[in-house]
This record gives sequence, C-alpha cells and structure tokens, in this order.
Amino acid sequence: MPTSLEILSNQELVTRIRQGDAEAEAMLYEKFSARVYFTALSEIHSKEDAEDARAETFLRVIQALRQDKLRSADSLPAFIVGITLNVIRELVRQKYRVDSLEDYEYDIAGDGSLEQAMLDAETGRALEEAASQLKPRERQFLRMYFYEELPKEEIARKLGIKEERLRLIKSRALQSFREIYKKMTKP
Repeated sequence: MPTSLEILSNQELVTRIRQGDAEAEAMLYEKFSARVYFTALSEIHSKEDAEDARAETFLRVIQALRQDKLRSADSLPAFIVGITLNVIRELVRQKYRVDSLEDYEYDIAGDGSLEQAMLDAETGRALEEAASQLKPRERQFLRMYFYEELPKEEIARKLGIKEERLRLIKSRALQSFREIYKKMTKP
C-alpha cells in the first residue's frame, strides 16, 4: 500500500505548505530529512551539528515555501540541498570564528614557548590596533572579504558600490593596513 509520501508529488507538497498545512510540512520533513542529515554529516562530521543543520534547513525551507520563494516545485529537491549547503557554511563559519585575543589561551606546554606565546599575543594586538585605524569602509570590506568570506557580489551590494570597484578598494585597504602596521611595528 503506498504511503502518503508516495501519493503527494512535490507540487502537491509545495501547494499544501503554501496554504499552511502542517501535515504537508511533516511529510516534507519525512521525505527529505535523511538526505539533509547525511549531507550535513558528510560536511560537518558531527552528529549534533548535523542535527542542528537539519533543523535550521527545514525551518528556512518551510518559511521560504510559505513566502512563495520557490519558482518551480520540480526544483524542490535542489532548493532544499541549496539551503542545506548554505546552513552548513554558516555553521562552519560560526564554529571557526576567530576569538578575540583576550579569549584565546596559548598552548605554552605544547610546541610553543612562553616567549613565542607573548610574541603571538603582541602581534595579534598590533594587528587589531592597525585594523582599528583603517577607514570604516576599508575595515568593513576586509572583514567581509577575509573574515566572513562573502561573495564579491554580496560585498558590493552591502557597500553600495559596483562590483568592478572591489579590486580597487581591496588594494587600497590592504595598502593602508600595511602602512599603518609598519608604522606601529617600527623600533
């Protein structure tokens, strides 16, 4: 006997979810849950993080479907995979965000020495100080480009400039940073 999943096509699922049908949302979860989980697990290698990715993915998918953001129900599986990959990227970025220097503990007993740890901390403070002296737009660009690793199109949109100008801004920001850092580290 066919299950309700086999009876409902992707088109029917999408239509019912757009109408607010909670049963259709549960069917969507049941139909794609394993695929999302294993995709996340293969990328993140943590069961807990894969569960988080799956939950966040379905929250976003259902919200997007309710807001009619899916152009074609035929592309539902690819739509879900795309959202899954975006969620995974965000989780990885959050997990590996650079902590401030005050929160960082140096491994003195391991490979490094106390002297090396002090030099690393001093260098880190100098880098933070140099970055704080940049113009706000340069600092914002460098943060989005190197730290958040945003695509160039998104950086240009957030800065309110044409994408062609990003190379010039990057060049100027890095040059300013180098000059500030050199002045700070001269004996």
